[in-house]
Amino acid sequence: MKIKDIFAKKTVFSFEVFPPKNNSAIDVIYHTLDDLGDLKPDFISVTFSAGGSGNSGLALDIAAKIREKGITPVLHLPCINYTKEQIDETLELAKAQGIENILALRGDINPDITPVEDFKHASDLITYLKRKGNFDIAGACYPEGHPDSDTLEEDIENLKIKVDAGADHLITQLFFDNEYFYKFREMTAAKGINVPIEAGIMPVVNKKQIERMVTTCGASLPRKFVKIMQKYENNPEALRDAGIAYAINQIVDLAANDVDGIHLYTMNNAYVARKISEAVTGIIEV
Repeated sequence: MKIKDIFAKKTVFSFEVFPPKNNSAIDVIYHTLDDLGDLKPDFISVTFSAGGSGNSGLALDIAAKIREKGITPVLHLPCINYTKEQIDETLELAKAQGIENILALRGDINPDITPVEDFKHASDLITYLKRKGNFDIAGACYPEGHPDSDTLEEDIENLKIKVDAGADHLITQLFFDNEYFYKFREMTAAKGINVPIEAGIMPVVNKKQIERMVTTCGASLPRKFVKIMQKYENNPEALRDAGIAYAINQIVDLAANDVDGIHLYTMNNAYVARKISEAVTGIIEV
């Protein structure tokens, strides 16, 4: 099923998972998918490591496994370190597996790898994908602005290029203050961006993890969020439960404000995904 067709019917609720760092751990992600499957998300996206780092080759196998479970898979496809030939090969493998939904990304720039530059921007990849097959194409967006952009306004200008190139819908980077999302939504609408925007929510499971993610993506931490981390940083179970509660409150508020969808960054943690899914059932049609 094409993801854009789901947005036409309901508020979308979806998950993200990622390949393990080594082949010996592949059964772990398959067990996670078993645990996530009965939650019946609208789709599960699987990350694809940029520049050949990690087990990016496993992403297609995991996406195929998701499809076998009767769930729609979305394959992340970063482009900055891949040639057109490599992208073509991946697309052909995706087609062979019945995968028709792609999240088109520039990908993280690795200082140790010289970019290939066949595709310099996600918009270049989206334009190419539109010519290569009947794919549903998602794009990434940043409620607080991409770290490489000088201003949010500049980033939204670039986002408009991405949407005009053919992105069918958007998934945001994580954020912890919904007001950033609402402001972003108003600004994108004013710019003529009218595709569905799914809000990316990451539950906190440990302090180091969230500090690393915030450094990578540039999301800011509200004062109340910082207080939660400080109070419970030495109590992993309490921090996990507080993080779940914070994410649920975010989702309830977003649903009340007519969000197009919720994309849950599960960090391969089925327990956390289950607790949140159960709590928002009825609020969002899970």
